[in-house]
Formats: sequence, structure tokens, C-alpha cells
Amino acid sequence: MNPNAMAAPIYRLRIELLGSEPLIWRRLLVPADIKLPRLHRCLQVTFGWENYHLHAFESGSARFGPRDPELQDIGMEDERRVRLDQLMDEARREMNYEYDFGDGWEHRIVLEQVEVANEWAHYPLCTAGERACPPEDVGGVHGYADFVASLHDPRHEAHVDNLRWIGGVFDPEGFDLNAVNSAMRRARL
Repeated sequence: MNPNAMAAPIYRLRIELLGSEPLIWRRLLVPADIKLPRLHRCLQVTFGWENYHLHAFESGSARFGPRDPELQDIGMEDERRVRLDQLMDEARREMNYEYDFGDGWEHRIVLEQVEVANEWAHYPLCTAGERACPPEDVGGVHGYADFVASLHDPRHEAHVDNLRWIGGVFDPEGFDLNAVNSAMRRARL
């Protein structure tokens, strides 16, 4: 018997970092029944975030996040028992994901297609994307734009400091699909 005959459908998702110019995006294949904490870890690895900050998923008027008394005080529900297919389906094709409430990295998640699982594939799987993810704590979309501008202008007052901070090299156009998938396998997602 085919091991995927009983497997959950696969959601092909397009995730866009809102406000990024040019657009930073990724395409992921994930089981439809993936729970939100695992999806969060996938998004962290896929975008290159370091999971230093809080996050939230938003679907309609509902917000879901990690179990934290302070978050429940502001109306955020515990994400641990929530599956993606409870929030997205053929009729509800979009939801939002925010990472780092200070920098405010907002992502749009779009369900592009529902597929049958491939018995040879390991899910989750990143299949496409463009551009490097901004580094942690760079200051949101506007801070990232300033950061990139400083790297391209040796006369910029923050040029040397930002080069030191980032480790000497940063290619804003760089995206390595193989490295992302390798990191997801190492993280055992």
C-alpha cells in the first residue's frame, strides 16, 4: 500500500514578507494538518530568522501564538493544538504571520494549491524563493532598507559598523534553496 494514500493533503504556500522592496518571498509545501508551532519553526528556518522573538498567526479576527500568559491577556489564543487546515482551506486562502512584534515583520501566507503528497518527498519542503531574509534586529522594513543602503555606500556613516555587525558579507539578493532545505532536515521539521 502506498504510504501516502492515507497522508494529509499537501498545501503549497507562498509566504511574502510584507513591505519588502523588492519582495522577499518563499514557497513551501507542508502537510495540511501541520500544527502552528511546527509551521512557525518552518517559517523561521525558511526565512532565516533565529526565533529570538515572539510571533503570532492571524486568521480573520483570531490570533494564535505561543503559550504565554501575557499574550493570552491581550486575546491571543494558544497555538499548540491548532492545525493549518483549521485556518486555511479552498475558501479561506490567506492568513498572516507576524514575527518580532518590535520590528514588526509581517508575512502574508497564501494557499496557492492543495496537492497530493508525493511518496518520495520529505515535507515540509521549500521549493522556491527570492532574496535574503533581513537579519534579526535590523529595525523592521525601514531599518533593513537603511542597512542595505549602508552596505552599498562606503561613505555611509554606518557602513563599517554594519559590515562588522553582519560579519563582513551580506548579499540581499542571495537565496540558497538547497541550504534552506538542508537546514529544515537538520532541524527535523
